[in-house]
Amino acid sequence: MVNLEGILLIVSFLSFIRLPALDIARWDLECEFNNTDHRTELNGVERLIVRRGQPFTINLHLRSATSVEVMTFVKPSDQYGTQASFGLTDQIDTSRWSAAITSPPGNMVSLSICSPPDAPIGRWRLTLGQGGRVDFVLLYNPWCTGDVVYMDSEEKLREYILAQDGIIYRGGWKYPIPTPWNYGQFEDGILNACLRILDMNPKCLRNPGKDASGRRNPIYVSRVLSAMVNCNDDKGVLLGRWTDDYDGGVSPLSWKGSVEILRNWDTNACQPVRFGQCWVFAAVACSVSRALGIPCRLVTNYNSAHDTNSDLVIERYVDENGQLVQKSRDMIWNYHCWVENWMTRPDLKPGFDGWQVMDPTPQEKSEGVYCCGPIPLKAIKEGELAYKYDAPFVFAEVNADVHTFMKRKDGTTKKIISSVHVGLKISTKSVGSDRREDITHLYKYPEGSDEEREAFTKANHQNKLLQQQDNAGLLIVIKVSADMRKGCDFDVFAVITNNTPNEKKCRLVFGSRAVSYNGILGENCGFKDLLNVQLAPGEEKRVALRMNYSKYAENLTEDNLIRLAALLLDYGTQEAYLAVRNVVLVNPEIKVRILGEPKENRKLAAEITLQNPLPVPLQNCCFTVEGLNSTVEPGQDAKVKIYFTPTHSGLRKLVVDFDSNKLCHVKGYRNVIIGK
Repeated sequence: MVNLEGILLIVSFLSFIRLPALDIARWDLECEFNNTDHRTELNGVERLIVRRGQPFTINLHLRSATSVEVMTFVKPSDQYGTQASFGLTDQIDTSRWSAAITSPPGNMVSLSICSPPDAPIGRWRLTLGQGGRVDFVLLYNPWCTGDVVYMDSEEKLREYILAQDGIIYRGGWKYPIPTPWNYGQFEDGILNACLRILDMNPKCLRNPGKDASGRRNPIYVSRVLSAMVNCNDDKGVLLGRWTDDYDGGVSPLSWKGSVEILRNWDTNACQPVRFGQCWVFAAVACSVSRALGIPCRLVTNYNSAHDTNSDLVIERYVDENGQLVQKSRDMIWNYHCWVENWMTRPDLKPGFDGWQVMDPTPQEKSEGVYCCGPIPLKAIKEGELAYKYDAPFVFAEVNADVHTFMKRKDGTTKKIISSVHVGLKISTKSVGSDRREDITHLYKYPEGSDEEREAFTKANHQNKLLQQQDNAGLLIVIKVSADMRKGCDFDVFAVITNNTPNEKKCRLVFGSRAVSYNGILGENCGFKDLLNVQLAPGEEKRVALRMNYSKYAENLTEDNLIRLAALLLDYGTQEAYLAVRNVVLVNPEIKVRILGEPKENRKLAAEITLQNPLPVPLQNCCFTVEGLNSTVEPGQDAKVKIYFTPTHSGLRKLVVDFDSNKLCHVKGYRNVIIGK
């Protein structure tokens, strides 16, 4: 019989603490049971991975001759709260480190151990006796009501913690394009890489104890991640590149998921992975947040303003042909991606808990480092720009006012009438399906509402409060067809309306240029200059601009975006009117057909097909799931069959990428339900 009365345990954060000898023959960490109970079994069951604020069980097998009545030790320093000592109690106390015996007296003792819901996350070591050390990983626990990341919805937790696949929205606000992404937070080695990201951050390297203590707080960890996912100031994960030169790395569009990125960084001595752009930075941050136990979702903001001087105004200059002249660092990105992390904000006044914006794309410095957030969505919506962190920058991304000026050849400038808005169709993947969820209402009140005016008053956004009068004179808009596919010739239209009682004589300059998603203009794709446009009172005219594949094919960037700009000059009043619109050319669909019944650990086949939509042959075609080098004639199919073995049951996405000499980075996916 073994007497364990008075036993004391020590648990330490990456420390080596030894108790007086406790004669343990062996121990069993019950990894499969504990990991399943703590919803970490997808990480594997070879090691103990548990969540804070929730008990876990270990079994000690003691030699019968052992008798332990009292154990004494020198209490370790716990300056930063990363070491704890505690004895056995009658029952578990989930508010602090505690342990209780849950088995009848005998040589095998079951210990139930619990961490407090605010314990620092990361690697811990439990010292059981001489030579008896139990290593385990402690994560945030959004299922625990006492944890600041607690989320009261099992369905949302399946999406924002457990889902390893997702959808990222790219394209344009008129035509959002869903792009599949493999977050892969439970893949082999990914949790280790995520913990290493925390270990390599400069705050940890300067003061490991203080940093380890900070990891109890998801506000602190989110801010660390927003800096460490980019490599601008540290040994971060990704190097950004917003040009067409990807020498020494790969195009950001080549990535299909976070797993390869995180593994490359981890196995190559923390050298930055080349290259990333906003959706890649955000996707990696989402993977890491979910891996650590912080509910997270990826968000796309269309027509996203980049305000560099915090005046909440984006100034744009065009020449007399209506073409954008880069005179300011302020820009409007076709879209921009960030993540939202779920947590309470005890550092702020009540009412600002919930989703917090965190942006790892390196744009502007915050407290001397390229990072952004976390900032509550409610602070953005209410115009509370004094709240931490970086509220003015995020507020401007969704609310900045846009002023457009025409720069004449003589050097003078004139403000022109334009209807460009930012912060459109803010989107995320919906819970439990691949549908797009519009969450614009979480960031801003409806245009013109009293609540919107109040929010802008708080933000001191006086520019926005100066409501522009509706144009009662000339009106110009750009209209396009609903479905414009890459490889086709098509028309776009400038529609001009004369709402005055007078005849108007105007000049119309209608042009198109390739553009990257972050607003950098490329080459001309089509142009028309009409010097004598006559408009009777009340008349509407449609002016077509033909977009020929032979003209735009070689000028398109990887983003498949064309910017249309129509500038109308009124000879009589000398007023200028500008309409701008980005159009997305749609890639062909990749068809994925599953052959057979998907079962766990059973080989499965899939047939993947893409039809060439271009009027020219495709050379060197390659599906990333299985290499294929061949020629596909116009209208013909590229087809490949692949074999794979699913290792886990449940819903997963089979993600496919197609590349060729003329058609690159075509994405496709198929949802596959894997049975047991």
